[in-house]
Amino acid sequence: MKNYSYIGISLVVLVFGIWAVPKIIDKVSAPDMAEIGTVPSFSFTNQYGKVITNQDYEGKVYVAEFFFTTCPTICPKMNENMIKIQDEFYGNPNFGIASFSINPEYDTPEVLKAYAEKYGVAIPNWHMLTGDREAIYELANKGFNLYAAENKDIEGNFEHSGYFALVDQEGVIRSRYDDFGNPIAFYNGLDKKDLEKLKEDIKNLL
Repeated sequence: MKNYSYIGISLVVLVFGIWAVPKIIDKVSAPDMAEIGTVPSFSFTNQYGKVITNQDYEGKVYVAEFFFTTCPTICPKMNENMIKIQDEFYGNPNFGIASFSINPEYDTPEVLKAYAEKYGVAIPNWHMLTGDREAIYELANKGFNLYAAENKDIEGNFEHSGYFALVDQEGVIRSRYDDFGNPIAFYNGLDKKDLEKLKEDIKNLL
């Protein structure tokens, strides 16, 4: 019996060149990823004063987080790690980041621009976003299911999830499965191992 899979790959090599084989193998062996939900429509203003909506992320894989610039606890570490993700995919126009401020009254475009410069935001598709408070909290808690709230009894006066969400080219939140076959849903923005998993899964989607 002829090995038709081998013949098929051989034909691809003849037509497209040897470089095509690794791409085919990677595509076949790429792990399945869970679909967590679809990101609802949003419209906010970025650090340059430009209105950014879902349409600006269409066709791109992006990572989303919720933070605020005066955060005294987890935000600095989250954004240091986000910079590492930026650097991993630097120069790829099909990758982006969305950082939504949960303290929009303070985090004006000017404040966000200074914060972005401080941390080394360097890719054009990393938008630090501010806007209507209720819309941001609705997006966080219901759209992404990433907790965010104001709490005057804690340091910094706000509390939020330290997790990152991975979104595919069609606006669907995606994640890998754990060892028991359950979707992890989100990636711990403070954990080195989760950061490596996130990088791998971004590459998978790209």
